[in-house]
Amino acid sequence: MLGRMDQVDRILAQWRAERPDLDVGPMGTLGRLNRLAQHLGHGMEKTFMAHGLNRASFDVLATLRRSGPPYALSPSALIEWTMVTSGTMTNRIDRLEAIGLVERRRNPEDGRGFLIGLTDTGHALIEKAVTEHVANQHRLTAALSDAERAALDTLLAKWLAAFEDDGPAAS
Repeated sequence: MLGRMDQVDRILAQWRAERPDLDVGPMGTLGRLNRLAQHLGHGMEKTFMAHGLNRASFDVLATLRRSGPPYALSPSALIEWTMVTSGTMTNRIDRLEAIGLVERRRNPEDGRGFLIGLTDTGHALIEKAVTEHVANQHRLTAALSDAERAALDTLLAKWLAAFEDDGPAAS
């Protein structure tokens, strides 16, 4: 503990006083993670908004960009990587296509199917946005030393593995 009580400490103290029979330790861990996720999400959303994006549109564009040339994936691959339903992905693609950031292309390997690819405008936008996103992530994690962040990454990876398969990772 850092010697300074946060809101979660105060909540835990109340529960310990009212229900000393309960081990509320996990409540502290999960409460802090939830509050931290809210702060981090808000901090990242600012960067997305500065580029006219939201988390969902950034996720699609970043997934296409990191896939490498030709920066195009099938809708099913996008769904797998972003872990959303087909209806949700269709809506995202439609919105991004309407503003000229992605386009539907015939799949050269399957004439019946199509790929979703970055347009030149979409590629230029995600290049700028991801550069600022990574810089922002450095700012958001600056309270931790490199060693602390590495230790936290190890612990979170262990914990996350208890819930997930070894599938594709999000952006």
